[in-house]
Amino acid sequence: MDFLPPKIDAYVVAHSQEEPELLQQLSKETWQKVLAPRMLSGHLQGRVLSMLSKLIQPKCILEIGTYTGYSALCLVEGLVSEGVLHTIYINEELHDLQRKYFDASSYGSQIVQHTGDAREIIPELELEIDLVFIDADKCNYPKYLELLLPKLKSGAVILSDNVLWSGKVVKEVKEEDTDTKALLTYNHMLNNHPKLETVMLPIRDGLTITRVR
Repeated sequence: MDFLPPKIDAYVVAHSQEEPELLQQLSKETWQKVLAPRMLSGHLQGRVLSMLSKLIQPKCILEIGTYTGYSALCLVEGLVSEGVLHTIYINEELHDLQRKYFDASSYGSQIVQHTGDAREIIPELELEIDLVFIDADKCNYPKYLELLLPKLKSGAVILSDNVLWSGKVVKEVKEEDTDTKALLTYNHMLNNHPKLETVMLPIRDGLTITRVR
């Protein structure tokens, strides 16, 4: 869901950095061949991710939720020359598509794919993480934060996608809606944890920027 009026959204996109050609190709193939293409980060959010990564200049990025690899290719633009991006996806069905575009970029050797449940993979990663992007199953956002915090040093940044969840976070929550309940818990955790400072932005479906104190 987009919260900006269409004309304002179009103006913002027109006055932001152009979408790289490789990402245009990936976006097109995703919409043509992959289920749920709206999960794609898209032009504006992709450029926001790229800009934030360039400002942070991370040595190590962890992405939870690869999908077709669009957001990874945006984030990796800010890596230092010897940096590495680790990205986790729950199953193998999109592995080859992800790798095709990773290798078509100039960052292929800097992107490491992990397949499986992030709740099991994160504890096994011995990394000093500078930047995290979470865009996966919403019901596990609180668990991911719990697993990540011990691995994040002061100054590390967490980017969290879909935190407004099509506006459901401000509506009455149905008993069976576990995703919205989890996001409400997660948003509260980010804003109230003593180790974290957070700002929430109404970009696309909501993007939170959190810094570890």
